[in-house]
Amino acid sequence: MDIYRAHVLCCGGTGCTSSGSAQIIERFEQKIKETGLEHEVKVIRTGCFGLCEAGPVVIIYPEGTFYSRVKVEDVDEIVTEHLLKGRKVHHLVYTDHATNEQNENKSLEDINFYKHQKRIALRNCGVIDPENIDEYLAFDGYKALEKALTKMSREEVIEEILKSGLRGRGGGGFPTGLKWKFTYNSQADQKYVACNADEGDPGAFMDRSVLEGDPHSVIEAMTIAGYAIGASQGYVYVRAEYPIAVKRLEIAIEQAKEYGLLGENIFDSGFSFDLKIRLGAGAFVCGEETALMRSIEGKRGEPIPRPPFPAVKGLFDKPTMLNNVETYANVPQIILKGADWFASMGTEKSKGTKVFALGGKINNTGLVEVPMGTPLRTIVYDIGGGIPNGKKFKAVQTGGPSGGCLPTELLDTPVDYDNLIAAGSMMGSGGMIVMDEDNCMVDIARFFLEFTVDESCGKCTPCRVGTRRMLEILNRIVEGKGTMEDLDKLEELAESIKATALCGLGQSAPNPVLSTLRYFRHEYIAHIKDHVCPAHHCKALLQYHIDPEKCRGCSACTKVCPAEAISGELRKPFTIDTAKCLKCGACAEKCHFGAISRV
Repeated sequence: MDIYRAHVLCCGGTGCTSSGSAQIIERFEQKIKETGLEHEVKVIRTGCFGLCEAGPVVIIYPEGTFYSRVKVEDVDEIVTEHLLKGRKVHHLVYTDHATNEQNENKSLEDINFYKHQKRIALRNCGVIDPENIDEYLAFDGYKALEKALTKMSREEVIEEILKSGLRGRGGGGFPTGLKWKFTYNSQADQKYVACNADEGDPGAFMDRSVLEGDPHSVIEAMTIAGYAIGASQGYVYVRAEYPIAVKRLEIAIEQAKEYGLLGENIFDSGFSFDLKIRLGAGAFVCGEETALMRSIEGKRGEPIPRPPFPAVKGLFDKPTMLNNVETYANVPQIILKGADWFASMGTEKSKGTKVFALGGKINNTGLVEVPMGTPLRTIVYDIGGGIPNGKKFKAVQTGGPSGGCLPTELLDTPVDYDNLIAAGSMMGSGGMIVMDEDNCMVDIARFFLEFTVDESCGKCTPCRVGTRRMLEILNRIVEGKGTMEDLDKLEELAESIKATALCGLGQSAPNPVLSTLRYFRHEYIAHIKDHVCPAHHCKALLQYHIDPEKCRGCSACTKVCPAEAISGELRKPFTIDTAKCLKCGACAEKCHFGAISRV
C-alpha cells in the first residue's frame, strides 16, 4: 500500500465541475508528476464540500489548508509553493465573508460555515473518492450491512429505525420505520425497495450531492432495507439531468457487486439483493411516490389515488418501500451507532439532522446539514454569512415550490417538521432560498406557481385548472390590473386546491401564495390600490426617473438605451420619455452619478 505525505482533495461535484475542477485535477496530476512528487502526493476527486460559493475548492491535508475559487492557472503555484516548498499560497486561502478572516491555521470545523453543522447524511461528501469503494470501506462502509445481516433479525432492523425517530426527508416527513414495518407486514411473493432521487425543486441539490459524493451509502442502506422488508430487488429513480450522479452510482453498483456486497448470498447470510437504475425525464410530478412508480414501470408518470398505499400495492402491483436519497443516507449510521445515538440529536418529534440547499440572496451558498431544531437565524446568518451587499433580509422560502415564505419576525423559528408547518411553510426536501429587500413577494409567489402550473401532470382538475386560475390572478396583480376581490378569490382557490387535489404536490401548490398573503399582504394591496411595487421589481409598475440635480449631462445613459427614450443636451440634465421606456434598467446601471432611480 502506498503511503503519501500529502493528499490534495479537489471537489468533483457538479458546481465545481462546471467551474473547471476537472481541468484543475488534471493539471494537479500533471504538475505533481513533473515535479517528481507522484509517490509523495495523491490527488483525490471528491464529492461536494458544501461551500459551493467558494468553489472550485481544493483542500490539502495533513494541514487542512482550504483553497477557494481555484483556477487552473493557480495549480502550478500551489504545487511549487505548498507541496514542494511547504509554504501556503496565502492569496488563495479561503476568506470568511462574515469576519473577513482567512482560514490560515483553522481546521475545517472552525470555519463559520461548518462549525454549526453536524454531518451525517453528508459525512463522506468531500472526504472520500466516490468512485473508489475501498475509500468507503475505510470509513466503516458496509459495516452496518454486515451487522444487519449477521447479527440482527429483520424485525430488529425495523425496530432500530423506528426507535431512531427518523422521518422521511423527501418532504412528507412520514416515520421511516413505520413505512418499513407496513411493507414488512404485507404478504407477497415479491417486494421492492425504491429510492426517489428525482430531485425537481428549484434550487435543490441535496440528493444529487449525496449520490455524487457518497453513492455507496445509499446502496448500503437500500440493501439493509431490502433485508428488513424481505425484498430482493431495488430501483433507484434518478433524473437524467444528473449525469455525474448517474455515472458514480453506476460505478458504485458495479463495485459493490464485484465485492459481493450486492447480488447473491451477501455476507453468506442467504440474503440476495440487486439494484437497477431508472432514469427520469425531469417531470416534477414524478417526485410523487405513485407517479414515480408508474414511471419506473414505463408508464406515464401520473399519481394514482391512495389507498391502497405502495406498502401494499406499489411497483408492479407488489408491496414497495420508497424513501428518498437523504433518508437512506442516514440508515447505515443508525444501524452502526444505534437508534439512541441518532435520537439524541434534534427535537422531540424531529430527530437527527436535515440537509438544506442554501441559495438565493445569501453570502455562503451551498449545502448545509444541521441538527433539527436549529433556528433559521443560525442558518441564514451564522452559516450563510448573511445577506450580500448590505441589503436587508426579507424572507426565506423553505420546501421548494410546495413551501412557504417566512418573514423576518420568524427568523428564530426552530427548523423542524412541526414548526415550519405551523408557520405556513414546510420542510420539503430541503430547498432554502433567501430573499432580500429587492424581492417582490407577489412576484415570488407568481414564480413558484408558474413552475407548478408548468409541471402539473394535468390528471386532476383542481391542480390542472385551479393553479392556472390562481396564476392568472397573480399576473393581473403584478401588472397593476388586480382588484381587492382577487385576493379573496386567491385564498378561496388555494384552500379548495389544498383540500381536493389528487396528490401531495397539487395539495401543497398554493403554499407560496398563502404564506405571502399571510405575511406580506401589504405588498399585494400596494400593487392593487396604489399601483406600486414596494420592492421596485414589477416592470409594469415601474418608472425610471432622472434626478436633475444629480445628472451631469454626460450622455452615458443615452448610449445604452435600446429604445432611445433618453434625450437632452450635453452637460445639462437629461430626461426619460416614459412612453418609450422599456424599463430594462440599462440606464441606471450605466449612470456613474446615481442620478437614475426606479420609482
